[in-house]
Amino acid sequence: MPSNRVPSKRRLRWAALPLGAAAAVALASCSSTELHGFLPGFEDADAVPATNHTDMIAGLWVNSWIVLLAVGVITWGLMLWAAIAYRRRKGQSGLPVQLRYNMPIEIFYTIVPLILVIGFFAFTARDQTILETQYDDPDVSIVAIGKQWAWDFQYDGEDEDNADAVWTMGVQAQPGENGDVDQAKLPTLYLPVDKTVKIKLQSRDVIHSFWIIDFLYKKDMYIGKDNFWSFTPTREGTYAGKCAELCGEYHSAMLFNVKVVSDAEYEDYLDTLRDAGQTGDINDAYDRLGNYPGTGAQERQEGD
Repeated sequence: MPSNRVPSKRRLRWAALPLGAAAAVALASCSSTELHGFLPGFEDADAVPATNHTDMIAGLWVNSWIVLLAVGVITWGLMLWAAIAYRRRKGQSGLPVQLRYNMPIEIFYTIVPLILVIGFFAFTARDQTILETQYDDPDVSIVAIGKQWAWDFQYDGEDEDNADAVWTMGVQAQPGENGDVDQAKLPTLYLPVDKTVKIKLQSRDVIHSFWIIDFLYKKDMYIGKDNFWSFTPTREGTYAGKCAELCGEYHSAMLFNVKVVSDAEYEDYLDTLRDAGQTGDINDAYDRLGNYPGTGAQERQEGD
């Protein structure tokens, strides 16, 4: 009998070697998208993250998925083992022997989930603390206003009364006859690359949610309560944004774009808003009714 067991163990060891090598090769050949759990913003392996926080957010998600997958594999394995080990054998009838409890197993399935919950909470709280830490003196201060069903953006200056602020008002997405949305007509938020940004999030009417998809973070916007989001854009490009909270009939048309540009291009954009007379506090110029579909807001904007 002992002579029969030794070759069996050796076979298992030799079988484990190619499996381990195959796993190592598979991981080594993973693209940046796969290593980041197929989250948006990592399609280009050579590109830097979109913000100073996106790598951290992606790491929290991916590591959580790995832990939960391991838990799932163990759970499925135990279920399969129990189904096979305790199946009814030929010639047996009735119920198997019933046990009232098994102390080691009960301790195991009490302690392990508790450790997992505490671990998830600790890592999430750590990262959320970093994400929710606001810059006291940012390079750029912006007010993003959600409204049914579009976005307004105000770029604050040095004056406390916003006399030197500039702004732009948007209207909801206007799909063409083929259903495609003209991206050039969407509200666009400009951000300077590698500059600290603090965005004040406000709502005009109902609850909205400010979501820049590739930045991997979103924040709700409420009436009577300002939210804030601080970060540093680290990669130039154009990013899609949308409202992530069902806010009414045209919620799906509440889209916007974000352009992360050089500091010089950012200042040039602000100058175009000043030249257009879009200065001062945006609340003094606000007209909500101009954003409803069918009011001609889109035609007026194109005429301007």
